Amino acid sequence: MELQEILRFADEVVFSKTGKHLDDLQQAILRDTFQGKKYAKIAQDRNCSEGYVRSSACELWKILSEVLGENVTKTNVQSILERAKVYNFSPTIGSDNITVNNVNICPEKVRSHSPTQQPQQTPTETHIDLGDAPEIFSFYDRTTELATLENWIICDRTRLIALLGISGIGKTTLSLQLIEQIKTNFDYIIYRSLRFSPTLNATLTNLLQIFPHEADIPQHIETQISQVLNYLRQHRCLIIFDDLQMLFASGQLAGQYKTGYEDYQLFFKLIAEVNHHSCLLLNTWEKPREIAKLEKSNNYVRTFVLGSLGLAAKEILKERNLSDEDTWETLIDIYQGNPLWLELTASTIEDIFAGSVSDFLQCDAPILDESLQAQLDQQFQRLTQQEILVMTQLAKEGKPVALPDILKIVELSVSDLVNAMRSLGMRLLVEGKEEEKTTFFSLNTVIKEYVKSRYMR
Repeated sequence: MELQEILRFADEVVFSKTGKHLDDLQQAILRDTFQGKKYAKIAQDRNCSEGYVRSSACELWKILSEVLGENVTKTNVQSILERAKVYNFSPTIGSDNITVNNVNICPEKVRSHSPTQQPQQTPTETHIDLGDAPEIFSFYDRTTELATLENWIICDRTRLIALLGISGIGKTTLSLQLIEQIKTNFDYIIYRSLRFSPTLNATLTNLLQIFPHEADIPQHIETQISQVLNYLRQHRCLIIFDDLQMLFASGQLAGQYKTGYEDYQLFFKLIAEVNHHSCLLLNTWEKPREIAKLEKSNNYVRTFVLGSLGLAAKEILKERNLSDEDTWETLIDIYQGNPLWLELTASTIEDIFAGSVSDFLQCDAPILDESLQAQLDQQFQRLTQQEILVMTQLAKEGKPVALPDILKIVELSVSDLVNAMRSLGMRLLVEGKEEEKTTFFSLNTVIKEYVKSRYMR
């Protein structure tokens, strides 16, 4: 089948879904993909970034997948289009049905967009409002993490993402770097920190001031939510809420909202369930309970746990001019590849050990300087007494232990212990490893040392 014939057919398919014809870049992606070119070469020929081409291609494959009822990818797009053309696939504009040889197929996968679902009043360029976002001075390799988040947001159209990670692991930095990587895909990009625990009313009022509006901003929370959702349908938006854990109550199990902040739970639920084109990214130490429930049944809700920097953390030690490079990997492992923990520790090594990592490691590592302990204090002040009791017991153990063994030692009911363990898991303070259908729990070296110094003297 000739290339132009396939391109015309693909144009008809896309038009049936979006009401728009293939643009120049989409045509180039199809044409060059059929010729075996890689995204990097397509980007070079089109004088644009590879990330932009990749995002545009993901969007195109998604549209074709929805209309044709098959998972379309770069490797199979030509064969699927040719097969659909041969079998007289006939997309009907404005209809919920598609036909192949006069047989109705996959109606649940195809939905024509109503006018309210199409992005409207699109700005000529992306409107970026980062508010009080910190300036990034250093960014260490997170290629895999960025690629995953980009794929979830651009290709999979995930509406609600919880970016989890213990304090200092780099959630904010990763989010701001992600903005740079995918900003051309959005009409609006908004970053807001919740560190001062604003009410939902205050947060929504702030958001509504960014979008174009003719009438006064409503005072009722229900109307505000409705208006924000409407803007998320009209425009492609990426909204980042940082420090979500500040909305949760201290001294309670993880993920419980403070009194007066429960409306956030409803708002996040609607973000996940209402049809729109946008994404809300939540950065937090603690996993919100509604996320845990929604992601089990909603394909548009996901959780990403941000872990160690790995060997990329060597750049932190290199910038500090530390010596004994052959020992750096050991230091990184001890401090869990946490950028902030390594920054604080590197400062101690620089000041007290003349930059020698070997001399530092000869001491009884891990050493937690005052700044690192103060940083961990912020998280542990949020724990319940039951959680502290469990953490203290785990810190005494020389090896990972199973729940029944913990129950024999700590003075807690089964329910209290199970709730405490689940909460500690949501806070990322306890590590669980499954062996032979039994989960064994432990603390990482830094957390264990902190618990010993604060609660076991």
